[in-house]
Amino acid sequence: MPTIYDIAEKAGFSITTVSKVLNNYPGVNEKTRKKILSTIEEIGYQPNSNARSLMTKKYWTIGVVFIEELNIGIKHPFFSAVIESFRKRAEEFGYDLLLVSRNVENKRKSYLDRFRQRGVDGVIVVSPLNFNKEVQEILDYHIPSVFIDLYSKNVSVVNSDNAFGSEMAVDYLYSLGHRKIAHIAGEEKTLAGQERRKGFIAAIEKYGLHLPETYIVSGGYFEFESGVLAMEQLLSLEDRPTAIFAASDMIALGAIKAIRNHGLKVPDDISIVGFDDIELAKHSTPSLTTIKQDTDLIGMQAADLLLKQIDAKKKIPLGITVPVNLVERESASELKGGN
Repeated sequence: MPTIYDIAEKAGFSITTVSKVLNNYPGVNEKTRKKILSTIEEIGYQPNSNARSLMTKKYWTIGVVFIEELNIGIKHPFFSAVIESFRKRAEEFGYDLLLVSRNVENKRKSYLDRFRQRGVDGVIVVSPLNFNKEVQEILDYHIPSVFIDLYSKNVSVVNSDNAFGSEMAVDYLYSLGHRKIAHIAGEEKTLAGQERRKGFIAAIEKYGLHLPETYIVSGGYFEFESGVLAMEQLLSLEDRPTAIFAASDMIALGAIKAIRNHGLKVPDDISIVGFDDIELAKHSTPSLTTIKQDTDLIGMQAADLLLKQIDAKKKIPLGITVPVNLVERESASELKGGN
């Protein structure tokens, strides 16, 4: 099997320079880097992970944690998109991702225990829930970490501009002539649920609109079934809303199903705006108008923040808010008949 010495001899550079390229260290001329990478590919060199770890004092592995009530984890379209973007960015710098189970040998261990056992250089935590025991444990530990969908001044966090996105949704519905606007809110234990509700209320107050208590209903943990049930509540009201802002696309799609079940049409009878812009949003019938979260940028920013901490060998408290934007499709239209 080819060695680092073979690379150095064939490429015509020192072993130190080859080592720097293999470990993504800065300070190597781009032409030199390309020559060495080309040589590595040509001779089929495969680095030994144990030797690499001993040399760099790194595991070259990042732990991934999903903490949420439904145990959906990576199946959730928003989370999976963020992690895919994160993976691509981390991979550019030579890191692998590790998803661990807490149930090993019939013994339930914390995520932190599993990461200490397996060895990771840093951890990304996707945690819609605010500071449960497992979140706090990772937050308090010295390991470099970055959090998605959580707010803290003590760690690195990357979040979408949830409140502004909600205001944007109401602004849009108001511009279409809607004045009876209801909100199917996300779970109050989650940062996204809190911020999107806050933004919705702020926009309603900005326009001086009447907001009955019955116009805000819970959509649970952003799932389809909760959207169906919440919309059923709104449809049962005597003074029914003409437009709905849903705290997630999955909630919005559930709401559309409930509306259809009642023989009504979207957007002819009720307009709907979601939040996330998951892949399914553009393929639904009607296609869903929504507030788009930039999952590519969220994942990339999270990776860059974590890699910076790993290189510094310490936590670096820093918060990044990623902009959102409105995607106009078919599920919202101008109010008809002056209802």
